[in-house]
Amino acid sequence: MIAQAVQTRPEVEKILQKAYEGNRLEFDEAMALFDADFLELGRVADHRCRELRPDNVVTFLIDLNLNYTNVCVTLCKFCAFYRHEKDADAYLLSNDEILAKVEEMIALGGTQVLLQGGHHPRLGLEYYVNLTRQIKERFNVHMHSYSAAEIHHMASVSKVTLREAVTELKLAGLDSIPGGGAEILSDRVRNEISPLKISVDEWFEVMEIAHELGMHTTATMMFGSIETLQERTEHLFRVRKHQDRTGKFRAFIPWSFSPEKTELEYIRMSGGFDYLRMLAISRLVLDNFRNVQAGWVTEGDKVCQLGLSFGANDVGGILMEERVISATGLKYQTTVEQVLRMIRKAGKVPAQRNTKYDILRLYR
Repeated sequence: MIAQAVQTRPEVEKILQKAYEGNRLEFDEAMALFDADFLELGRVADHRCRELRPDNVVTFLIDLNLNYTNVCVTLCKFCAFYRHEKDADAYLLSNDEILAKVEEMIALGGTQVLLQGGHHPRLGLEYYVNLTRQIKERFNVHMHSYSAAEIHHMASVSKVTLREAVTELKLAGLDSIPGGGAEILSDRVRNEISPLKISVDEWFEVMEIAHELGMHTTATMMFGSIETLQERTEHLFRVRKHQDRTGKFRAFIPWSFSPEKTELEYIRMSGGFDYLRMLAISRLVLDNFRNVQAGWVTEGDKVCQLGLSFGANDVGGILMEERVISATGLKYQTTVEQVLRMIRKAGKVPAQRNTKYDILRLYR
């Protein structure tokens, strides 16, 4: 039974009990969890996580998160990273620079390359295919790269179909696709904060094609901008419905919006309580996801550590290089030693994984 240290409204308590027992939540029930007692919600999410991961292991990844260009024509209001092509601080890394950084990552025990960047007006499918092929021919790494929005953009520049773009990338060595570009899966929100970016249907179309081709992807949520709680919940249910059909999402990663230095800097950042509540609700609604990730990049190590008691079983990558979030002024950094200490202090067993969530090294 659920611990009864603090009572919530009886109807919310029944919903928490239903979630505790592993039963699927309906939309209105998920909405009610925003009114649930904070600590009780965390306990239920932690219980469900422990049932799915009874080994008490929390995983992390050593990877390279490389933002290869900041030139972008999409001009999202929530982004502090993008630059126009003629701006003094605009950049596009050369292939040699990228290959050198991948080599450095491998020397440090890394296994995954996460390439993400702006929507450069002159970079079409051929650029990404050639870059991917060069990396895969030279290094034994997992290419978990290019968001759905980037793939849609490169297909548009090259005037090919999305299926052709994903197929060519896969043949060149792309192994899986990150969930970036999802933000909030609501066209009302997207039309306001990123009107030039892909729609909800277009995001799912890229994922659908990738899944049909046998590729795995992840799903994300950036919350805390202008969306409502109902739109957050709609996001979760849309992702859950797709997962019911394909089963190809490896993990769900929620993260909070950083407004500093963006066009939305008037918005107050959500904060740790909102993040932990959203993390717990994600675990309870997404009953068909084995992995839910707590993030230190946007939340910091303390909130990330608390997230391991609110339904998360993974802390993501060490991220050797990352510029998008840091452009807003948030510059959390970590090392393997710090991650091991953080996980152990949360009462968990740390383990290094690969992109497929295979355990590479268990730290007892």
